[in-house]
Amino acid sequence: MEKFMAWIDARFPATKMWEDHLSKYYAPKNFNFFYFFGSLALLVLVNQILTGIWLTMSFTPSAEEAFASVEYIMRDVEFGWIIRYLHSTGASAFFIVVYMHMFRGLLYGSYQKPRELVWVFGMLIYLALMAEAFMGYLLPWGQMSYWGAQVIISLFGAIPVIGDDLTMWIRGDYLISGITLNRFFALHVIALPIVILGLVVLHILALHEVGSNNPDGVDIKKHKDENGIPLDGIAFHPYYSVKDIVGVVVFLFVFCAIVFFFPEMGGYFLEKPNFEQANPFKTPEHIAPVWYFTPFYAILRAVPDKLLGVIAMGAAIAVLFVLPWLDRSPVKSMRYKGWMSKIWLLVFCISFVILGVLGVLAPTEGRTLLSQICTALYFAYFILMPFYTRMEKTKPVPERVTG
Repeated sequence: MEKFMAWIDARFPATKMWEDHLSKYYAPKNFNFFYFFGSLALLVLVNQILTGIWLTMSFTPSAEEAFASVEYIMRDVEFGWIIRYLHSTGASAFFIVVYMHMFRGLLYGSYQKPRELVWVFGMLIYLALMAEAFMGYLLPWGQMSYWGAQVIISLFGAIPVIGDDLTMWIRGDYLISGITLNRFFALHVIALPIVILGLVVLHILALHEVGSNNPDGVDIKKHKDENGIPLDGIAFHPYYSVKDIVGVVVFLFVFCAIVFFFPEMGGYFLEKPNFEQANPFKTPEHIAPVWYFTPFYAILRAVPDKLLGVIAMGAAIAVLFVLPWLDRSPVKSMRYKGWMSKIWLLVFCISFVILGVLGVLAPTEGRTLLSQICTALYFAYFILMPFYTRMEKTKPVPERVTG
């Protein structure tokens, strides 16, 4: 075996990669619950790729046969129903773990120097994931798939000068049709997964170059022993790779319980109108995207003007990219930041959740007003960040991790 590995290593850096990214990659000792979600995101990504491959074997990407092929998968393909539910539930699970992963970054300042590029790659993954989910949402060719895509794609028409041409270019037709379905299928199955996988590799490489953050926001590279090993670090493998198995097992219990008992999740994971074939002549009573898009959809609806609404929705995502340069705090972790940072993070999270709920519901005058208030608070968190992070009094950060 040693001779075989030596032969491999002479031609490919297998051992070096294993050591650099697992056995000799030293992570802080004080990782907590929130650090499970990075590995869980990888697990769900693998689930989506594998189940997606099996679904494409029986799916027909055409307007005439797409809906029937999904029914065929559910009823006639052996174990097709569980593969489809693993994929549909996995889409929502992906966003849950990614949102928790992003929240941990906000909580412990994992976007601050020297991890700006780690955050930017992560946000590019999030953007590609949103595009991937949107493309996949059209494929079942149900009522909400069709009309949800119709609404979202039509938003590009609000862009001055090029809007109408851009909308037609995205659709490939004057209306959403089989051509739109076909191109979305190609992007969902081939193009975007390649982009996501490439960005995940870049995200991990950037992370391992600068090292992982921790709940204290302390750089463990400052204190090393005579062998150059961080005193507050432990090898990712076997310690955290084994610890992550605990998180994976708990996650799979919950995930499988949903797949087997609540795959539709009351219409939030699989919406009721989507069990009816797309009909261009019958508009659903209330059109809304899947729950993971609803905070941004609520921001869009909060602005009366269509163009300004589209700009606000785009800005809500774009502002996340510049977060590392907005935070002027001398400390990373929320443990040592002042009360203003803590209150604003809480306000931001509550506003985001309320916007998510409002995005699912039909608009009323009161709900629109609440959406506008929450949208203002959402943007205030970022706009005011350079001021309150610089002004507030912070606690002294320990030299070494505290556990």
